[in-house]
Amino acid sequence: MDTSTEIQEVPKELIQFINTGSKFIIAGHKEPDGDCVGSQLALRSALLRLGKEVVACSAGPFKRNELIDYTEEFSAIPSENNLNFKVIIVDCTSIERTGDIKKTLEKFPCAFIDHHEAADHPPSTLQTPVYLDSNAPSCTLLVEKLITSLGLELTKKEASLLLFGLCTDTGFFRHLTERGYTVFESAAKMMRHGASPKRTFQIMNGGKNLNSRILIGRILSRLESYFDGRLLLSYETLEEHNTFGQESRDSDSLNQLLLSIEGIEATVIIRQEYDDNCTVSLRSVDKIDVAQIAASLGGGGHRNASGLTMQGSISSVKQIILESFSNAFIH
Repeated sequence: MDTSTEIQEVPKELIQFINTGSKFIIAGHKEPDGDCVGSQLALRSALLRLGKEVVACSAGPFKRNELIDYTEEFSAIPSENNLNFKVIIVDCTSIERTGDIKKTLEKFPCAFIDHHEAADHPPSTLQTPVYLDSNAPSCTLLVEKLITSLGLELTKKEASLLLFGLCTDTGFFRHLTERGYTVFESAAKMMRHGASPKRTFQIMNGGKNLNSRILIGRILSRLESYFDGRLLLSYETLEEHNTFGQESRDSDSLNQLLLSIEGIEATVIIRQEYDDNCTVSLRSVDKIDVAQIAASLGGGGHRNASGLTMQGSISSVKQIILESFSNAFIH
């Protein structure tokens, strides 16, 4: 992950969009991560302090263990008939990625806040406010700048949520290069307002169950090497998915183990979640842009961390993924 030294200024259109509204729905992409949840809840808190009526909505599911305690913060979408609501969608610029709540959200005026390189821009004809900065390592950095632009100081809760999202998408800062020094300035600001890196690390990495380690062991035991040892691929079976469940997954620890192996440039983990459906996690060290590969197959994410969902079995999905990586390794 290579970030610029400065985060872009908040578009005036987004500030106006917020100032001229009184009721808001803060939405994010389906299968949210810490950056999405942190962005939604911090922005909801800030708008509530401005006297707005605000609800945070998500199609879920909240698969990650560190998100379980936040699920009660999300509400059902208000009645479709109440057209006074505006929508702010964070951590993506495609309303399609909001999942089952899309049909309701598209009835309201929408704005978007996102930082993904492969973001799908909303049609310009919609005159939709978009705050997009692909050099920002997390969406929470953009939300923090927005909160400041609205004339507010961070509360302890907002600062903690923002740091949670920032640490999620930077791998607790290990993905940053020397160009990302301003990110630490933002993190220091969050800490000055009460956010605790120690507490954040415990939320993200503590409380793992024994099954999570057994599952990692099984996935490691069936690793396959491709392209002269530059790509590692493994999978989680449907039986394991049904036995261990989502709460036993620890993708961050697994990816750290795989990417630390000498000579590895990229990794693939395929998970069979249904008889005819798999999710795919893509990671890379530096050169390989897995966001492009994911986008070509209907997914998305970051240059070094992306994912997608595909129809098919593990074997059929594996062949498609390997074909997609072949061009990247040939060039």
